[in-house]
Amino acid sequence: MRVAFYAPMKPPDHPIPSGDRQMARAFFDLFAGLGHRPEIACRLRTFDAIGDGDRQRRLERLGERAARLLVARFGRDPAHRPDLWFSYHLYDRAPDPIGWRVAELLDIPYLVAEASLAASRAVGPWAVGHALCLEALARSDAVLALTRRDLAGLRQSLGTDPRLLHFPPFLDLAPFAAAHAARQHHRAATAAAHGVDPARPWLLSVAMMRRRHKLASYRLLASALEALRDLSWHLFVVGDGDAQAAVRSAFAPVASCVTFTGALPSSALPALYAACDLYLWPGFGEAFGMSYLEAQAAGLPVVALATDGVPEVVGDGEGGRLVRAPMPAAFADAVRALLADPAARIELGERGQQRVRRDHGTDAAASRLAQLLEAVTEARHRSAGERGPRPWPGS
Repeated sequence: MRVAFYAPMKPPDHPIPSGDRQMARAFFDLFAGLGHRPEIACRLRTFDAIGDGDRQRRLERLGERAARLLVARFGRDPAHRPDLWFSYHLYDRAPDPIGWRVAELLDIPYLVAEASLAASRAVGPWAVGHALCLEALARSDAVLALTRRDLAGLRQSLGTDPRLLHFPPFLDLAPFAAAHAARQHHRAATAAAHGVDPARPWLLSVAMMRRRHKLASYRLLASALEALRDLSWHLFVVGDGDAQAAVRSAFAPVASCVTFTGALPSSALPALYAACDLYLWPGFGEAFGMSYLEAQAAGLPVVALATDGVPEVVGDGEGGRLVRAPMPAAFADAVRALLADPAARIELGERGQQRVRRDHGTDAAASRLAQLLEAVTEARHRSAGERGPRPWPGS
């Protein structure tokens, strides 16, 4: 099956790393792993950060034009005509004005993954983007929500419908399992590379250094660690970004216990996860957080806040500790308890690894996707010739 792949927020080959780029790549590779032929259909980015209605309407017009051009291109070159359109990560600020139009004109299935809606944006600066999202979802054959939180939000706006499905986030576990098996080697190599005492507990945080939510998480973490200066530990921080100076300033009181590695290639991360003893990231504003899955895949227990989408991928007592009070003191208490209990860290790491293997590996995701594609294709065949939106209940 030839799959037209579109990510209106950020294409999978975008140069700037992020969780949404990583998940887009994971879906792209998942299709390929099932023997399908995914191709990036368009790179138009529809993201609007500030709520500019004129920009949203302009992007809608560009989307309509892109859809016409794509359909004309597929008409000239039938060998590249897709059998299915897949759009990843659309929401009020980054809608998809292209995919459903192409799918409707070609009479092919239209699938959406990681869609989210905020009913509050039906009016106001993102009203155009909100309406475009509703239009796309009404035309879809299936909508995959990566978290139950997003699923509940979609149902609040759209009602209950069998096209709304839960599809947990996933990753390739093999590199992390291999790194975990070679933990002692990676720890020795990391100690030599950074001059860090391997006898001390090693802490790890992996996140871009951006304003707002990321910076808030870094600041809470820095304050929590400042309260743990009486203990022996060393923190590795992986990431960079426009808030780097503010992040470094936050960690100034514990700077002698922190190594900033900058951004690292994804291929280098499994070894560092496996070499460390505890993964720390508060997680303000996280949809779910791929780094939590990566840490657990490498057997690394997590301390995070029980906030936003974090509980979707970290179980309290099953892979880590979730702190309910978003305060540095509460976070520090959770870290202190695990630093004092190596056996608990190992047990949590093993439980997290089992949980990720069960629910978030590519094998489980491939099975889910294969079943979905079969069901969608069969449904299309049964309703051959039908076109147009199928209203959601209550719309």
